[in-house]
Amino acid sequence: MSALADRPEHPVVGQHHAHESAALHVTGAAMYTDDVAEQTAGVLTAWPVQSTSAHARVTIDVSGAYDVPGVVRVLTADDVPGLNDAGIRNDEPLFPSEAMFYGHALVWVLGESTEAARLGAARVKVDYEPLPSLITVQDAIEAQSFMGTPRTVERGDAASALASAAHVFEGVTEFAGQEHFYLETQASFAVRDSEGQYFIQCSTQHPSETQDLVSHVLGIHANEVTVQCLRMGGGFGGKEMQPHGFAAVAALGAKLTGRPVRVRLNRTQDLTMTGKRHPFHITWKVGLDEDGMLQALDTVLTADGGWSIDLSEPVLGRALCHLDNAYWIPNVHAYGQIAKTNKQSNTAYRGFGGPQGVFLIEDILGRVAPALGIDPLELRRRNFYRQGQSTPYGQVVKDADRMPTIWDQLAGEATIAERRAEIDAFNAANPDVKRAISMTPIKFGISFNFAAFNQAGALVHVYKDGSVLVNHGGTEMGQGLHTKMLQVAATALGLELHQVRLAPTRTDKVPNTSATAASSGADLNGGAVKNACEQIRDRMSAVAGRLLGVDGRDVRFGGGYVTALGKPDRLTFAQVAKEAYFQRVQLFAAGYYRTEGLHWNPEIMQGSPFKYFAYGAAATEVEIDGFTGAYRIRRVDIVHDVGDSLSPMLDIGQIEGAYVQGMGWLTLEDLRWDETDGPHRGRLQTQSASTYKLPSFSEMPEEFNVRLFENAREDGAVYGSKAVGEPPFMLAFSAREALRQAVGAFGPAGHVVELASPATPESVYWAVEAARAAASAASVGAQVAEDVALTRA
Repeated sequence: MSALADRPEHPVVGQHHAHESAALHVTGAAMYTDDVAEQTAGVLTAWPVQSTSAHARVTIDVSGAYDVPGVVRVLTADDVPGLNDAGIRNDEPLFPSEAMFYGHALVWVLGESTEAARLGAARVKVDYEPLPSLITVQDAIEAQSFMGTPRTVERGDAASALASAAHVFEGVTEFAGQEHFYLETQASFAVRDSEGQYFIQCSTQHPSETQDLVSHVLGIHANEVTVQCLRMGGGFGGKEMQPHGFAAVAALGAKLTGRPVRVRLNRTQDLTMTGKRHPFHITWKVGLDEDGMLQALDTVLTADGGWSIDLSEPVLGRALCHLDNAYWIPNVHAYGQIAKTNKQSNTAYRGFGGPQGVFLIEDILGRVAPALGIDPLELRRRNFYRQGQSTPYGQVVKDADRMPTIWDQLAGEATIAERRAEIDAFNAANPDVKRAISMTPIKFGISFNFAAFNQAGALVHVYKDGSVLVNHGGTEMGQGLHTKMLQVAATALGLELHQVRLAPTRTDKVPNTSATAASSGADLNGGAVKNACEQIRDRMSAVAGRLLGVDGRDVRFGGGYVTALGKPDRLTFAQVAKEAYFQRVQLFAAGYYRTEGLHWNPEIMQGSPFKYFAYGAAATEVEIDGFTGAYRIRRVDIVHDVGDSLSPMLDIGQIEGAYVQGMGWLTLEDLRWDETDGPHRGRLQTQSASTYKLPSFSEMPEEFNVRLFENAREDGAVYGSKAVGEPPFMLAFSAREALRQAVGAFGPAGHVVELASPATPESVYWAVEAARAAASAASVGAQVAEDVALTRA
C-alpha cells in the first residue's frame, strides 16, 4: 500500500468541490433528525419539566400531567431499568432528585403532540428544598468547590526565573463562555422494532458513545441499539457529549410505550439546559528579559465546569497544553483546577480548551508590550519557537520554522508596514475615531489527548456496476467531512467523484467510533477510508492485470478507467468490478487507521500527545468610535497551514467560519446569569438571539482575504493534509488585540489597556474612557512638571 501522504497523478483530493449536501442545504431539502420524526406515524413528543431553582432537593408529583388530554406517559427515575445516568462519570442523573442548576430537566412528559406534552409538563408539581448555590467561578473558588483531578504542567524553575527577570508583571485574566447556537437544536428519535431492538436517529457527534449510554440506561447490550446520524445542523462540540441523555429519554419512552418517541429541544430549552464553552479565571505572573524575551510564567487556571464533570478534565488539559501558543517559555509552572458551580455542565466547544490557553499568553503579551515600549507585533515574533525547541509538556515543536515564515508572508501580503503608517496619520487627524491593526499567530496540536480515541474505521463497498458506497465513523455537521471522504475514496480507487456515494454514519456499519472532534475527523476517517479502498484496489489490480496481460503491480487506476503501464488498452472500473465478482474476488473491505507516534502521561502532563501542529497567522484592522465604543472590522488577512489541502474550497470556508465564530466569542457573545439572591438566582438571562448577540452580516469583515500556506505537505497524514476545524478559531485573537491597540491610541504612550472579554462595544467604551483619563492625567502631569521647571528657572 502507498504511503499515507502520497498522492497519485490527477487526484480528486486537492480539487475545489462544493459540499456534498450544498444543494440540499440551500433548497431546504436536506433531512435532519426531527424531519425523520415528523414523517413517522404515531410519534410521541417528549417535553422536559425544568427546575426553577439553581440548587434544591426536589419532590415531584406527576399526577396532574395525566389530566391533560393527549398525555401518554411521564418518565421518572422509577422507570429506568438500567443506570439512571447520562454522564461518563456517573455524576449526571438522567432523572435527578436534586436540581443542580436553574433549567435542569427533572422528568419528561410524553404527549401525542408537542402542545399536549408542554401542557402536561406545566401540570407537574415540583416542591423545592433550597440548597446553597454557587453561580460564578469566583463563588466556587471562595467556597473551595472543585471537582475532577487538578493538573500541573511544569518545566524549569519558574520561581527562580521570575526572581531574576528584568521585567515582571502579574495580573488576572478572566473571560466568559460561549453558547454553541447550532442551527439545529438537540434532537433524538427512537424506535423499538418487533424484535425489541432500538434504532435511534440522533444529532450526535459521537454515535458510539450515544449507543453505549442508551444501552446502559436501558440495561441492555450495545448490540441491541443502533444509532444513526444522518447529518447535523451544526455541532461545534455541543453534540459530542450532550445528545446522549436526550437519546436515552427517547429510547426509554419507546420502550415503555411501544411507540416512536422524539426529543427536539426548542431554542430556549437548548440554551437553558445545555453546557457552553468553559469560562476561565486565571491568575498569572510573567517574567521577561531586557529584550522582551519570555523567561518565566507562573499561573493558576480555574475552569468553570458547571454542575458535573462532563469533559472538563480534558478541556483543562488542552488549555494547559496551549498556554504557550507559538512562544518559547523556558520556565513554566501552570496549575489547573475545575470549579464546580450550579450552572449548566460546560462541555466541548471548538478548540476544546485550546482557545482558553491561548487567551492567557496573548492577553499577557498584549498587556505588557506598551509597558516594555516594544511593538506588540515585534514582541510576538521574537518569542516564536525555533527549530529543536520543545513545549512545556515535552513535545518537540515540529516544523517550528513555519511560524515565522507564515508571519512574514502575511505581513508582506497584507502590507502591514504601509497600512500602519496610514493608520498613524489617520489617528493623528481624528481625536474621536481610532484605528489599529494587529497580528497574532496560532500553533495548535492535533490529536485527541486520550490516545485510545485516535483510531477510526470504515466500510467500503464496490458493486458489480462499478459504483461505490462508503461508510465511515465520522459525522457530518456541515463542516464537509463527508465531502472530503468522498474525495479520498475517489482518489484511492481512481474514480470520478460522482461514482462514489456516502452512507449516513451508523454504529452497525462501523463500530466503536471516536467522536468527530479534536479537528481529527479527516485525519482519522480519511486514513481508514483510504485503507479500505486500497485493499479493494489491490484485489482488483490482480484481476485487471489478468485482463490486460500484465503484472498486477503495473495496473493503474484513474478517472474511472483501469490501464496498464506501456499498453494502450484500457478498461472501465465497472468492467473490472464485474469481472472481479465473477472471479469471486472480494469487493468490500473494512478499513482501519490508528495514529502512530503518540505517547502521553496525564499524571505528570508530559509526552507527545499531538501528531503534528497546525500553524497560522491573522492580521485584523479595526476602527473604534470613541463616543460609543462601537467598532468595525475593516479588513482581515489570513495565511493558514492545512498541509496539502484535501478540499481547498471547504478548508477556506472553515477558516472563514472559525475566525468569525472566534470573533463572536471574543467581542460579542455575552452570556449572563442572574447572580442575585432573588428567586431567579442562577437563571440564564440570555435565553434567545434577541439577548445573546451572535455575529451577523453587519459584523463581517469589510474585506476578508484567506490564503492557504503552500508547500505544506504533512507526512504521516492522509494525502499530506492537516486538520482545519479548530485552529483558525484562534486567529480571531488578532481582532481582540487590534481593539486593544485602537483603545490604546486614545491614551498616552505606554498606556496598558486591560480589555474585558467579550470586548463588547460597552466594554470598549469604558476602556476608551480609561485611556482618555490616563491621557488627561499624563497631560496634567506634564504641565505640572513644565511649570515646576519654569519656576526653578
